[in-house]
Amino acid sequence: MDLFDTHTHLDAPQFDEDRDEVIARAVEGGVSRMVNIGFNRETIPTTMALAEKYDFIYAAVGWHPVDAITMKKDDLEWIASLCQHDKVVAIGEIGLDYHWDTSPKDIQQQVFRQQIGLARELKMPIVIHNRDAHEDVVRILREEKAKDVGGIMHSYSGSWETAKICLDMGFHLSFGGPITFKNAKQPKEVLAQVPMDRLLLETDSPYLTPHPFRGKRNESAHVRLVAEAAAQIKGMDLEEIAQITTKNSLGLFGIM
Repeated sequence: MDLFDTHTHLDAPQFDEDRDEVIARAVEGGVSRMVNIGFNRETIPTTMALAEKYDFIYAAVGWHPVDAITMKKDDLEWIASLCQHDKVVAIGEIGLDYHWDTSPKDIQQQVFRQQIGLARELKMPIVIHNRDAHEDVVRILREEKAKDVGGIMHSYSGSWETAKICLDMGFHLSFGGPITFKNAKQPKEVLAQVPMDRLLLETDSPYLTPHPFRGKRNESAHVRLVAEAAAQIKGMDLEEIAQITTKNSLGLFGIM
């Protein structure tokens, strides 16, 4: 088994007591590579430390929309400098979050645009966080010519109509634990229609834990459960889903 967890937060405090064991379980379970997400002033350094410690862990760095109000000019320059590191494979997670009232929408949109512009300048893919902001996310991606860089719609939860727009802009759609939930009708319907060369898997651990561990801490080893659900939805073998989604991930991130 060769699985790729394209979105995890192994530096989160939930793993402080057993981080090495969690990572070892993932490897033993067939997870050959992971991308850890550094999304603010606190998590970018810990993400980079993980990427430098483990050969098979890569980094994405960016500024999360809930923290948009804290981003300074120096932070954007910091992200740009880190993108020169050979273990940094994407800018993210970036985007819009209208669920949590922590950063004004106009500031979120400004920070989002700045980071798309940086990605275009550096020719880096982007990892999109989108919560309750589908229309504005799509509009800004179009206006900022995000098609030039592409990337990932992380933990995709939107409609098939929105998915088609994202696919037309060159984005991959990534799915996690929710596709294992009995009541998650829309993500399953969308996944069933996503072209195989645009499909990615993730955990978003320690969040969005798949069935049957829902309610407990998630970890990267559980990407296998996501792969099993995706295989069932697609009517394919688990090994085939793993092989294709890992190939997609390697190509998108430019990992040899």
